[in-house]
Amino acid sequence: MRRPFLKEEHEIFRASLRKFLEKEAYPFFEQWEEKKQIPRSFWEKAGNQGFLCPQVKEEYGGVHADFAYSVVILEELEKVGTGLVGMGLHNDIVIPYIEAFGTKEQKERWLPKAVTGEMISAIAMTEPGAGSDLANIKTTAIKDGNEYVLNGEKTFITNGSSADLVIVVCKTDPQVNPTHRGISLIAVEAGTPGFTKGKKLKKAGQHSSDTSELIFEDARVPANNLLGEAGKGFYYLMDKLQQERLVVAIQSMTAAEKMLEITTDYVKQRKAFGRSISKFQNTQFKLAELKTEIQIGRTFVDRLAEEHMAGTDIVSEVSMAKWWTTDLQQKVAVECLQLHGGYGYMEEYEIARRYRDAAVTSIYAGTNEIMKGIIAKNMEL
Repeated sequence: MRRPFLKEEHEIFRASLRKFLEKEAYPFFEQWEEKKQIPRSFWEKAGNQGFLCPQVKEEYGGVHADFAYSVVILEELEKVGTGLVGMGLHNDIVIPYIEAFGTKEQKERWLPKAVTGEMISAIAMTEPGAGSDLANIKTTAIKDGNEYVLNGEKTFITNGSSADLVIVVCKTDPQVNPTHRGISLIAVEAGTPGFTKGKKLKKAGQHSSDTSELIFEDARVPANNLLGEAGKGFYYLMDKLQQERLVVAIQSMTAAEKMLEITTDYVKQRKAFGRSISKFQNTQFKLAELKTEIQIGRTFVDRLAEEHMAGTDIVSEVSMAKWWTTDLQQKVAVECLQLHGGYGYMEEYEIARRYRDAAVTSIYAGTNEIMKGIIAKNMEL
C-alpha cells in the first residue's frame, strides 16, 4: 500500500541504508547475537554514513531530517534483527531529551558525538523495585554545592554496558508531595566516580542488545548536567513517551512483516504428504489471516507516524498502537513458528530468534496493561 509520508528522498535514503546494512550488519549479526554485543565499530560506521540521529540540527552535526527518516532507519534495522533495538533507542528516544530540554552548552557537548557514533547513549528509568511506576523510583540526586550526589540502582538498561552518556531518572526532592514533582533528569557520563556499570543481564531474547544494571554510589555529577529544570523530569518523560511508544509500534509491525515473509517462503519450499505445505488450506487461511491483521496494523501505524510528524497529540492512539502491535507481533511469532514445524524450534532458523525477541515487546516502553489504563483514563472511565 502507498505510504504518503514517505517521499522519494526517503526511499533513496532507504536504499543507501539497506546497502550499508547488507555489507556491515547482515553478515555479522549472528556473531553479535552470540557475543551479546553490537561492536562500537558498527556504531561509528553508521554515524559516518549519516544513519545516527539524522533529526539533529545542522549546527550540532545532524541534517535536521524529519521523522520519516527515523521510520526508515527503524524499519531497516529491525529487518536485520531486533537486537539492534539499542540504536533506535539512541536515535529516537534518548537524544531527543537533549535536543528538547538541553542547554546550548549541553547540545554542543553531546549531540555531535551522538551523530558520529563516538558517544552511545542510554536512559535509566527502571529500577529493581520500580518499572512502570516511575513516580516511586528510589534513586536520589541531592544537590551539594555545584554538584549532585547520586545514589541508587537501575536495571534492564538498554545500551547500559556500552553507554558513554546515561540520562538518569532520579529524585532531586525526595520529600515533595506528590512524589512525581520531585523527579529530575540528570545526564551522567561514563567514568564518573561512583558510577558503576553492573553485570550484563542474560535475556531470553534480543541477545545482541546489551542490557545491564547501573549502580550509583555517591556519584558526583556537575550540577550543569541537569536536563531542563529540577522537578520537571516526570513531565519531560510524559512529553517524550508518545514517540517512544510509536517507535515500538513501528518496530513491531516491521518484525511481524518480516516473520510473515520468511514463513511464506518456508511453506512454499517445505513438502509434506507429497506437496508443498503452502497448498494446505490450513496454511493458506493462517497466513491470509496474519496478512490481513498485519496490513490493518501497518495502516494504523503509518497514519500515526503522519500525525506525529504534524505535531498532533496522539497519546491515546499511540497507546493503542503499542499494545495492539506488540500483541500482534507475538501472535505472528507463535503462528509462524508453528508453521515451521520442528524446524521452527531450531536456532539455525530465523523464526526461532524472532520468536524469542518478540516476548519482551509487550513489557518495555510501558507494559500493555499500562497502555490500556492510559486509554481508559482518556475515555474518562
